[in-house]
Amino acid sequence: MNLSKLFDLSGKVAVVTGSTKGIGKAIVEALAAHGAGVVVSSRKAEACDKVAAGIRAAGGQAIAQPCNISNEPEVVALFERTHAAYGKIDVLVLNAAVNPYYGPGADIPDSAFDKIMHVNIKMNLKMCGMAAKEMRGRKDGAIVIVSSIGGYRASTVIGAYCISKAADMQLARNLAAEYGPDNIRVNCIAPGLVKTDFARALYENPQIAEKRKLETPLRRLGEPEDLAGIAVYLASPAGSWTTGQTFVVDGGVCAGAGH
Repeated sequence: MNLSKLFDLSGKVAVVTGSTKGIGKAIVEALAAHGAGVVVSSRKAEACDKVAAGIRAAGGQAIAQPCNISNEPEVVALFERTHAAYGKIDVLVLNAAVNPYYGPGADIPDSAFDKIMHVNIKMNLKMCGMAAKEMRGRKDGAIVIVSSIGGYRASTVIGAYCISKAADMQLARNLAAEYGPDNIRVNCIAPGLVKTDFARALYENPQIAEKRKLETPLRRLGEPEDLAGIAVYLASPAGSWTTGQTFVVDGGVCAGAGH
């Protein structure tokens, strides 16, 4: 292995769901900066176009393809557009997720629970399978699922979401074992509280934000860019012997020894 190219993604193609803001945007921009041709995807076409244009303006390769991952025909269209533009998918980053309910687990409507499980688990499994079909032919590929430290911790207000994120960690372990003989790596990233629109209700509450900072050994909340480096590692030659793992990136919260 050429050690000077450990993080080189030149010639690779990466699809990143939920990549027009927050963690997904930071990841898709980082993958492009390391040489990958990327597909920017989220529900709104205008937002996709804007991020892709920014990547191209910075010298990278990017196309935009809107996709609501709860809609299977749109997922199929995402994969078809990627193949039409680039001819393959080397890296799949599953960042898009939903959490339509905030409150006690006993009170969650069936519709909200079913939506969380459908989008955050079932569709992740389906997209992994779609990508793995072609990756197996090349005997090479990397899949990264963005989970959450909520998959390790109890919650009184986002319990179903946390269940789905714990399931994503197990999904990565299962698929790592299943796809490993074909040299396909499957891993999870588990962020802590990161300042994104998705977590706005938490970090914009001064009491919650201050409490979390005190519980965090590094004494700050995460920024989207804090998650970009581990995604590049998992997608690149540097991560070629890493699979079935969940990488916690949370400023030390899960390690304990905060306030």
